[in-house]
Amino acid sequence: MKLNRRKKRSEGKGAPKWMVTYSDMVTLVLVFFILLFSMSQIDLNKFESITRSFQSRAVLDFLPSAVPSEDITSNDTEGYSGDNLGATDGEDAEDDEEVDLDGMIDHLQAWEQKADALARLMENVEQFLVSEGLGNVISANRTEEGVHLVLQDSILFDSGEAVILDSGIPFLDEVGRLLKGIENTVRVEGHTDSRPIATYRYPSNWELSGARAGSVVRHFIEEQDLNPERFLIAGYGDTRPVADNNSIANMSKNRRVEIVILDSEYETDTR
Repeated sequence: MKLNRRKKRSEGKGAPKWMVTYSDMVTLVLVFFILLFSMSQIDLNKFESITRSFQSRAVLDFLPSAVPSEDITSNDTEGYSGDNLGATDGEDAEDDEEVDLDGMIDHLQAWEQKADALARLMENVEQFLVSEGLGNVISANRTEEGVHLVLQDSILFDSGEAVILDSGIPFLDEVGRLLKGIENTVRVEGHTDSRPIATYRYPSNWELSGARAGSVVRHFIEEQDLNPERFLIAGYGDTRPVADNNSIANMSKNRRVEIVILDSEYETDTR
């Protein structure tokens, strides 16, 4: 008889305490991954709808666990049930949650605005290159810092020189016309292949690459009347090749001048 009573008592008990904690943890982890998934889609409308659900407490209504607990005392349940959660600091906690969510929305909106601005800039540059017939001479690509225009050195300079060729001036004039239509900061980079140079004027590829970048910037300032404060100069020598220096064709790709139209937010972050 005693065994039967014990058996009935054990059957009447709810789930063990660890199961309550475990089930709540699984629920929170699930919601967390749903939030991450919604953010990864870069769809602001979907994210805002999910955020409104959080703020209206439609998703997490802070209801007590659906799994019954075993012998939870009044002290354990204080501040835990749906009606009583945050009775002491609940209002402050809700305010903090709303502030965090609002900050997350602002961050996403700023990120999307930056992406849209870069996309528009890239589209404008590509349309400009096509309309001016420069697509075969100047290539454009987008990175997180802005839009890169790549000019092969053969259209701008003689081998081992940094004086702009007459045949290259029309190309730079067209790029200068493009830069006049925007206000972004511009970084001009000089790149060489791996063949060493040792002349009186250019003791190494560092000096040659920097001089070529300087010649391009000087042309923009003097001939296109662009604001010198907009420009940065970098000479990378042969340290940033785009191809292995194992053939004439690859070395030609590495000898280049890159005109980087910096995104305004990237420029601010790096200063």
